[in-house]
Amino acid sequence: MAKKSKNIEMITGDPKKAIIKLALPMMLSMLLIMLYNIADSIWVAGLGADALAAVGFITPLFMVLVGLGNGIGAGANSLIARYIGAGNYKQANNAALHGILLSVIISAIFTIIIEVFMVQILQFMGAGETIQYAMDYSYIIFGFLFIFVYSGVASAIFRSEGDMRRATIAIAVTAIMNIILDPIFIYVLDFGISGAAWATVLSASLSCLVMSYWIWGKKDLYLDLSLSNFDYQTKMIIDTLQVAIPSTLENLVFSILAIIINSMLVIAAGTTAVAVYTASMRIVQLSMIPLIGLGTALLTVAGVAYGARNYINLKTAHSYSIKVGFAISIALGAVMFLLSSQIAAVFSYTEASAALSPQIAHAISILSLFVLAVPHGMMSSMVFQGVGRGVYSLIITLLRSLILESVFAYLFCFIFGWGLTGIYAGVVFGCLVGGTFGYIWAKIFISRFKKFAKKETIPEN
Repeated sequence: MAKKSKNIEMITGDPKKAIIKLALPMMLSMLLIMLYNIADSIWVAGLGADALAAVGFITPLFMVLVGLGNGIGAGANSLIARYIGAGNYKQANNAALHGILLSVIISAIFTIIIEVFMVQILQFMGAGETIQYAMDYSYIIFGFLFIFVYSGVASAIFRSEGDMRRATIAIAVTAIMNIILDPIFIYVLDFGISGAAWATVLSASLSCLVMSYWIWGKKDLYLDLSLSNFDYQTKMIIDTLQVAIPSTLENLVFSILAIIINSMLVIAAGTTAVAVYTASMRIVQLSMIPLIGLGTALLTVAGVAYGARNYINLKTAHSYSIKVGFAISIALGAVMFLLSSQIAAVFSYTEASAALSPQIAHAISILSLFVLAVPHGMMSSMVFQGVGRGVYSLIITLLRSLILESVFAYLFCFIFGWGLTGIYAGVVFGCLVGGTFGYIWAKIFISRFKKFAKKETIPEN
């Protein structure tokens, strides 16, 4: 049995302190990630509206790609945290190794599938005249799928034991290098949109090397991931997939939603509307970083509390994360609304993209409300992932995003005749309603935790 580190003592202690200490580094990590995503959009915007729209078409697929790693990582994170909470160090090590095994197998399968059917996928999405840009970008990104999947799993392993410092450093390496390499590969080396893809791949590769050194070179984690600790257990694969599959499907749901919204935008106003939505959603996603940080921290804390059968910690973690989330969202939503014109100007620094500025500003002013609709639903979903109920989280996401957001967007745009404004408003309203359903469900689940906690145990072998 390894000695408990300060990180382990933190995640098994006061849930409020644990959430803040885990969330702050994660917020920084997500900020860096979103900054380099925005950097991609800004630099690609200089190539014209078609190139930016192509990134918009690829973004849903890239969300699936990242979702593979994050999904397996969430499954491993949840299982490891539950074993740590239960004091089962041996199985915690084994859970981490099973997560890495899954990353190898699944990335190999999906790389082949996506690369073979890439053209058909893009045609189905309606890429149209932007398809060559999309192909130049996507073949490179998806050809190196393993890098992104493994990165998500390795980062989750550090988070599961409360080591947010090194998880943050690894992500920072990726983000900073991508921001530096983007203009070099796109304009200096004249690779165009392919340069943005190569910059992303090389940056993520460096991050993977750094994390691999810490895991197998330096070997100073609380967990011991030596191959001698690997004991294949089908049940452990199933336990990991019970969170990983729903979590990955959630990202697929977001991607399908993006495809649906893009299709509505094209019908309502052409491919330029996709470029506008792509740019504005980059800003919305940036403002959601604190919520993602809180949610990721909550997953670990909830998993540990569930493994330890600590009802009070689970209840406190859920409520506290929502309160903090709403406070932050109100502030950020106000900033987005008030500075929408100034923010939009960032995307209009060339003649090819200058006309997009007022449209982007309009979209941001409406979508600023989206941030306010997220906290209660997102935190409830993360609680379910943390306790190993990934399917519950998936149901919430299906209702909120794939059903309600798309339905209300269609109603407001085409039935009520609100046009593009209706699409933006529908996305916001659907998120609010679906999130409220998730919140009520999570509260009921937690209130029942006292009764069934003693009957459910984490297996010891």
